[in-house]
Amino acid sequence: MRTVASSPVGKVALVTMGGQAQVVTFAVDGLLAMGESLSRVLVLHLSPEDPRVRRALSQLSAEFAGGQYRGRPLEFRHIPLQALGRPLTAITDGAEAEAVWTLARDLVAALKEEGRTLHLCIAGGPRLLALTLTTAAMFHCDHQDRLWHLYTPPEFLAQAREGAILHAPPEAGVRLIPVPLVPWGAYFPALRALARPPAAAPTLAPEDAAACAAVWARLTERQREVLRALASGLSLQDAAEQLGMTLKTLDSHKSQILAECRIAWGIPEDVRLNYHFLREKFAPWISVAVSR
Repeated sequence: MRTVASSPVGKVALVTMGGQAQVVTFAVDGLLAMGESLSRVLVLHLSPEDPRVRRALSQLSAEFAGGQYRGRPLEFRHIPLQALGRPLTAITDGAEAEAVWTLARDLVAALKEEGRTLHLCIAGGPRLLALTLTTAAMFHCDHQDRLWHLYTPPEFLAQAREGAILHAPPEAGVRLIPVPLVPWGAYFPALRALARPPAAAPTLAPEDAAACAAVWARLTERQREVLRALASGLSLQDAAEQLGMTLKTLDSHKSQILAECRIAWGIPEDVRLNYHFLREKFAPWISVAVSR
């Protein structure tokens, strides 16, 4: 398994886009005007083989050049919709719709596992993309996350089309409208697990089992509770809430657990570890070796 370091926790704007770059910049401008301290903008879009999409991405790359947006640091990434390993120019059947749902679900879940606060802006792109992103949010988002629709007055929309205007003046009447979102997964965490496909039964090599036992023996009881929660598949935020501790305290316990893992598995310091390593190694071991 490839392990990566967790990104610094921050607010992320996740924007759906067809071939209109101004959908993204209008949404980002609106969030920044509200005082939201965004650290990353992610854009979901159709195939860049489409000339309109390609032009929109070029315009956005210029707006976010050098990791800056209008004089402030802001990371920009774009993610093309795919099915069966090929970019989608449209969502035309059930298999493609399922692939888009899977992408949206896994993306939202991964961002929430990083502890991110999300602003989901669903004005652009195929309507089905907006619907799948909304349902993914219902499973994986929390009460601090927000769902937005972008309203642009028709007369100004005609002027701004094809990215002719990327930043709307205040008098244009462009605004973000909050869409009510019920985060069912926050009320019933088991729903989040149900939204994921069933995984194959995990197996563990004997040397890994021995390393798990060695780490477990060196942990405090509270650290064992943290390890059990993370190994069960809970996100950092959900684990902290379940255990009644702050995210900072949980992160401190996680760091100590990973330090013990480095010793037990002989992992060099330059190899990055995160809590996904704990899930991979300890989930099968705990289910067999540790009484509930």
